[in-house]
Amino acid sequence: MIAQRTLLASAVLSALATLSHSAFAQTQEQTLPAVVVTSTPFNSDEGAQVLTQAKVLYGDELREKLGNSLGDTLSQELGVSASAFGAGASRPIIRGMEGPRVKILQNGMSILDASSLSNDHAVGGEASTARQIEILRGPAALLYGSGAIGGVVNIINDRIPTVLNAKPTGDAEVRYGTVDRTKNMSLSVDGAAGDIGLHVDGNLRDADDYKIPGDVSLSDPSLGSGRLPNSFARTNSLGFGASYIQSWGHIGASVGVNDDRYGIPTEERSFITLKQTRFDIDGLIKEPFGNFESLRFKLGHTDYKHTENLEDGTPATDFKNNALESRIELTHKPMAGWRGTFGLQTENSEFSALAADGSGPETVPLTKTNSIAGFLVEERDFGPFRASAGARIESVKRKPDAVSGLTQRDFNLGSYSLGGLWTFTPGYGLGATASVAQRAPAIEELYSNGPHESTATYDIGDNNLNKETSRNFEISLQKTEGLIRWKANLFQNRVKNYIYGRTDGTTVDEAGVVDPTGEFTERFWSQNSATIRGAEAEISYNLRGEGWSLRGFADTSRGKLTGLDNLPLQPATRFGGEVGYRQGGWRSGVKVLHAQEQDKLASFENFVTPSYTQVDANLSYTQRINSNDVTWFAIVKNLLNDDIRLATSVLREEAPLPGRNLIVGVRTSF
Repeated sequence: MIAQRTLLASAVLSALATLSHSAFAQTQEQTLPAVVVTSTPFNSDEGAQVLTQAKVLYGDELREKLGNSLGDTLSQELGVSASAFGAGASRPIIRGMEGPRVKILQNGMSILDASSLSNDHAVGGEASTARQIEILRGPAALLYGSGAIGGVVNIINDRIPTVLNAKPTGDAEVRYGTVDRTKNMSLSVDGAAGDIGLHVDGNLRDADDYKIPGDVSLSDPSLGSGRLPNSFARTNSLGFGASYIQSWGHIGASVGVNDDRYGIPTEERSFITLKQTRFDIDGLIKEPFGNFESLRFKLGHTDYKHTENLEDGTPATDFKNNALESRIELTHKPMAGWRGTFGLQTENSEFSALAADGSGPETVPLTKTNSIAGFLVEERDFGPFRASAGARIESVKRKPDAVSGLTQRDFNLGSYSLGGLWTFTPGYGLGATASVAQRAPAIEELYSNGPHESTATYDIGDNNLNKETSRNFEISLQKTEGLIRWKANLFQNRVKNYIYGRTDGTTVDEAGVVDPTGEFTERFWSQNSATIRGAEAEISYNLRGEGWSLRGFADTSRGKLTGLDNLPLQPATRFGGEVGYRQGGWRSGVKVLHAQEQDKLASFENFVTPSYTQVDANLSYTQRINSNDVTWFAIVKNLLNDDIRLATSVLREEAPLPGRNLIVGVRTSF
């Protein structure tokens, strides 16, 4: 079987190799365009982010990798895997860290959903209407909170305009996928009326249960085959924004609505309905006073609710989050050679996960959280050496409803980071970063005590959990200029009081009473010291220019609990490559990713995740019609129809990823 797959992949690559060899020579003098990373205070390009490891997805690359969820879209990036809880819910995992350790942002503000609490909760942000998606690690992550120990993912959709367009511009796309009969339509338009910038975006997605290559379960054929039951996903989103724009800056506001419904592919056949309404205010004043370049202030409010429903539609549990976040940032002009940003951030929220009928145990009692933080990130060049430093002080108070009988917890957090980059010759950099970051236990980790329908677990928190303290060291070597670019990273993260969920196999009923036939498995939140080590490497040739392009990569990480065994749900070691060709309006490519068997399990895990090989291919043609660019495209995912199960997925035993999927569509830019 492996030989057949290798031959098939080789045949595809050989077919591409028959294209004109002259195009290869044409790429020799090209200069690749810079990509600006907006979520750093320095707005430097992607290649210069040695101290703050960054990856930006945009344009054709983003559209080709676009999936039904944020985790699916980012799952093949260096050091990034996905939680993969069916088609409706999948969150990015960065270097083995997930949930409350990875901060998801929209336009630089927290999503304020419930996706960090559990893998079955969808991210309340839409990638289909994004201009770009940024993955960020390092000192600048301190700007965004204690939930950024693992990293930051920032979805940029420009919902609040910052420039005035002479005429309406935008993008529209329609696509269809065969594996789940996906119908997806997205639209994003920017315009202006005098000094007022205007924006509208929307997305409609309807996907049925998806096809799988073989059986649902590798150990129990009776669970079915052919399609993964209850893996449907339906998503609607709509957003409006407007801003007043002048030479001194801008001030604007936006509103966005998400309405999702998706199945949980477990034997219980539950499903989730999700509604979120979000309001944002964003303002920027250039050179407000003295030695400051800019003053930026943001305000975001979210009214979030999702309901976990039984198979017959009976509501089981309501998860609610009503949250308000504010940020103010001052960027100063160089002072003694240093440039940077400092500011304040606050967050106030009311979160609960209660029985929908008002009876039964509370999965998470109504809990109020208040936090306030001050942060500072600075950078300075000393000849060929660049220094970067960041610090954040934060106070977090979690106060559960008095009826619950639980106690309030207060946490004082301190985080800081220091790094250096030596450009020992133009285009080459050697960098090192050391950081200490602290995180307060999340609400569910402290106060859970009830059934969680979608995960079939009875979650039990610990009101006495201590704050996490993470000590990370990373060394990087990169080539950031020219057609050939490469990078290699080594990292180690030691975490004191690492919080994780564990099970001992005990089953209970919905009241928490031990029952050998109970439908819920007890899951306890525990703490122990942990160490995560890993390495990443990537080399590319002409990745964004015309002609031939090549890329090879590998990443690996392993987390262990001190004195015990491995951390649960650790990603498999992966390596792969891609070859592409671009000329005129044509663009094509083939990608191969191989993940090794993951047998490094936690003490309470028993499923060894098999290895897999994923082959994807794409072909597109762009033509000019009535002054608009129109792109016709075809994408094949999982070309070999391999049975793919992610080691990072809670449902890896009973929910493989989709089989072979042909996606066809058309998009236009105007």
